[in-house]
Amino acid sequence: MNFSEVFKLSSLLCKFSPDGKYLASCVQYRLIIRDVNNLQILQLYTCLDQIQYTEWSSDSLFILCAMYKRGIVQVWSLEQPDWHCKIDEGSAGLVASCWSPDGRHILNTTEFYLRITVWSLCTKSVSYIKYPKACQHGIAFTKDGRYMALAERRDCKDYISLFVCSDWQLLRHFDTETQDLSGIEWAPNGCVLAVWDTCLEYKILLYSLDGRLLSTYSAYEWSLGIKSVAWSPSSQFLAIGSYDEKVRILNHVTWKKITEFEHPVTIANPKIIVYKETEKSARVETESLAFPPARAQASSLFSTKSKYDISQVPVTLQSVKPVTDRANPRIGIGMLAFSPDNCFLATKNDNIPNAIWIWDVQKLKLFVVLEQLYAIQLFQWDPRQPRLAICTGNSKVYLWSPAGCVSVQVPMEDDLQVLSLCWHSSGDSMALLSKDNFCMCYLEREEVK
Repeated sequence: MNFSEVFKLSSLLCKFSPDGKYLASCVQYRLIIRDVNNLQILQLYTCLDQIQYTEWSSDSLFILCAMYKRGIVQVWSLEQPDWHCKIDEGSAGLVASCWSPDGRHILNTTEFYLRITVWSLCTKSVSYIKYPKACQHGIAFTKDGRYMALAERRDCKDYISLFVCSDWQLLRHFDTETQDLSGIEWAPNGCVLAVWDTCLEYKILLYSLDGRLLSTYSAYEWSLGIKSVAWSPSSQFLAIGSYDEKVRILNHVTWKKITEFEHPVTIANPKIIVYKETEKSARVETESLAFPPARAQASSLFSTKSKYDISQVPVTLQSVKPVTDRANPRIGIGMLAFSPDNCFLATKNDNIPNAIWIWDVQKLKLFVVLEQLYAIQLFQWDPRQPRLAICTGNSKVYLWSPAGCVSVQVPMEDDLQVLSLCWHSSGDSMALLSKDNFCMCYLEREEVK
């Protein structure tokens, strides 16, 4: 593994372009575009205020920067650096902004979710969509970019509107059997829309493209319900993470549950491999120390190296007692993601914050558990192979593959506390992000068989 030098960063805003050629990063009100191959700065754009969100267009020719406090979106062109566009929502305010799949329209959600404004970069025309629902996952595009589903709320009832993205014509409009819709997501093949209810009501509904209700699934009543949802890349499975610390897998034929994965504190099955991160202080030969020690040498004096040991089962994982009388208690399955080849599912149970569970999707069994020393901040699959990258807010990055797992120290003079990461589309590199900096990490393909 090799690492680049460290670059400045604000608000963890660092994204690769979809075509993999560019890397965009933000430092307060400046947007910096680098060449991915040599990290040379290609463009430097200055925005009107501190950037709070960035997003590439699908063809990597444009990038938007949203400044929610000011209600402004600025758009920059990579082909024509002198061209730029400013969208001002004025007194309506701004809470969210995103590209349409064609990369030529911008959808802005105004304050209090009063409407969504669709701005065209080509014709400079503006259209409005009323009654968007105030929820985190309220807009969903099909993977082929043809259709958009929008969650709506009107007359105290939830609705879904399906739009054709080419001309923003309404294709279907139907009400949903939800109390308080919480999110929507298309299957990767674009044939089925999953709609799930508030965490107070365990209910997930599956709709076809023509608005027919295909199935409804509810695991239990009178308790906190769905916390996270993920489709498998093949669209054959829908994984539902719940507050009862279980993941339920629905199949795409009958939309019935085929299995459920439990996340107990104690792992007793001798067939399960449990990797436990252990820490040891780095040894430094005191005779060879200069005084005062050089900066790099001084930091290595206090740095600790870590490795994975295979634990003997039964293993009791570290757990946190959740505060159940507060909103959003730290309990249940908060993160889950399928590997790109559809073979594995990685999950995290929020009240066992240091552990990642990796399930074999073909055998529908637990495969491996990784127990880290610190709480997991993020995990993300390599887009090309079953390789999982993990960060825990310290100066290390962790990689798991079916061949095993490894802990790698990020070799920086000032410790880079890795809070987030993002893979390059090739799977050969990733950006490691800390609060104020980022660096590139380059991986050799031969490392993982």
